[in-house]
Amino acid sequence: MQAALKGLNRSVLWHFTDKKNLESISEFGLLSWKELCRRGLVPAAPGGNDWSHEADQRFGVDGYVHLSFSKQHPMLYVAKKDGRITDPIWLKIDLSVLDDNNVRYTNAVANKAGIGLLENKAAKESIDLAALFTYLDFGVEGNQERKQAAEKSEALIPTLISPNKILGFENG
Repeated sequence: MQAALKGLNRSVLWHFTDKKNLESISEFGLLSWKELCRRGLVPAAPGGNDWSHEADQRFGVDGYVHLSFSKQHPMLYVAKKDGRITDPIWLKIDLSVLDDNNVRYTNAVANKAGIGLLENKAAKESIDLAALFTYLDFGVEGNQERKQAAEKSEALIPTLISPNKILGFENG
């Protein structure tokens, strides 16, 4: 996946959070929900709600840090609308986090029923990277829906992303 992204001139993955979480992230890195609970840590402004955390656990994705391929992941809109995130930022994550053989991917929101976890090869075939990173004329029927579906894709990094893999942030 890393080579495919670099081939599309992509150098980072993205994770949205609230600026209030930066101090903790700087100290501990980005932790999966499961790892946060294990360590007894509570984020200042969690992006997920009880339902999403329960769904993550039910579908076995609570042990992963969820990353977006672009800064267009629709869950940020939901977190802002619900008031869980009031000062959003996008963390830039080094592509080298994809080197771990235990990384998984989804071609939709990871905690949606019926969505399977994909390994690298299957993900490259299943995730519509072209829709994410090339121009699509929305005047062509189906292109807008194709782009919106691709924006829900995720890279799932096991347990944690160390602070040295976080390359900076942009306001959301």
